Amino acid sequence: MNDALPSLDVLVIGGGPAGLSAAIALADAGARTALLARRAPYADNRTTALLGASTELLERLDVWRRCADKAAALKTMRLVDDTGRLIRAPEVRFCCDEIGLSQFGFNIDNRSLVAALEERAAELPGLARFDDEAETVEPADDAVSVRTRQGQTLSARLVVGADGRNSLAREAAGIEIVRRDLQQSALTFNISHSRPHRNISTEFHTPHGPCVFVPLTGNRSSVVWVTTPKEAERLKGLSDAELSEAAEKQSHSILGRVEVEPGRYLFPLGIERPKRFAKDRIVLVGESAHVLPPIGAQGLNMGLRDAADIADIVGRAIASGEDPGAPPVLSRYQFARRPDVTSRMFAIDIANRSLLSDFLPMQSLRATGLHLIGAIGPLRRLAMREGLAPSWRSKAFSSEVGTGSRKENASKNKTH
Repeated sequence: MNDALPSLDVLVIGGGPAGLSAAIALADAGARTALLARRAPYADNRTTALLGASTELLERLDVWRRCADKAAALKTMRLVDDTGRLIRAPEVRFCCDEIGLSQFGFNIDNRSLVAALEERAAELPGLARFDDEAETVEPADDAVSVRTRQGQTLSARLVVGADGRNSLAREAAGIEIVRRDLQQSALTFNISHSRPHRNISTEFHTPHGPCVFVPLTGNRSSVVWVTTPKEAERLKGLSDAELSEAAEKQSHSILGRVEVEPGRYLFPLGIERPKRFAKDRIVLVGESAHVLPPIGAQGLNMGLRDAADIADIVGRAIASGEDPGAPPVLSRYQFARRPDVTSRMFAIDIANRSLLSDFLPMQSLRATGLHLIGAIGPLRRLAMREGLAPSWRSKAFSSEVGTGSRKENASKNKTH
């Protein structure tokens, strides 16, 4: 490609699931969009539980049909207190049919999801792709200039930073990040088992964090085992036979005989949030905007809500003749995302702290809270609905992303 490029409305930096989804949604909403990211096979075997409106968004973007056969429905969520403490919470079950749903969502391996997103992105005439990485990001009054590692210069009225925890886009905007190490690590791996999971996700609460067995297709499940860093390293170093035995013991054999599949991934846990979600023609999505422990399956689901909101806001702005990187547009994104991210982080942090606490009154409060949720139908149904998506958030998912702007800007959707 030469350096004489058509001007861009939006440049998305980062090709993970959140970045790909944002690029597809923005192009679908009528924005002249480019994606700057290396094409590379997904590196590990992690999975994602896509809840509620996440799959609805992927359906509307014509992504879900390409990977739906790789996903397992999540129909029941089961919480089991396995702390062995004197004060323990009762078991709580959340069933999708109680709130009129066929399933809460689907669990899918990230490789299949990314492959489906890449396939859809390649089809969109309004989405250019640069197989490269950003080296510098320089905001200015009227545009953001991005220089790639291969020496190409790109310019856009808005940059979407989907470039992860060490975000270059976030740094360029001068957005400060607040970090806290949780002194926990998560080991993830997949298993096959002799008994069917019956589409039940079971979360065992241990004194050091949750261990979750989430259905995959067939008699298979993904495991996310949160514990101390030292214990996580020990588990990772076990042989396949030893880890299979440990997983079966931790699951209390509810899935029968367990056999670990190849591939393990270990990562330290922390909470990270930016002081702002948008500044100087740059907005943040995905892990550049929020990092939290894998509790309640909120991470990528929040990233997809980031993508849906920025596409909706930018699509409407372009349709009304606004500059998509102008301060009023950035303020709308800030207003849309802050309550969702802040409330989710607070809830997950409190849930994690209460589980780890050795303070008896805290253990009693946690047990009482779970007892009330399990025993009181309206409270339980409220918890289920709020777990899928905040009820107060703007209805970016409830109508097609940028429908109006897509129609008004169809003529702009040309191959870059």
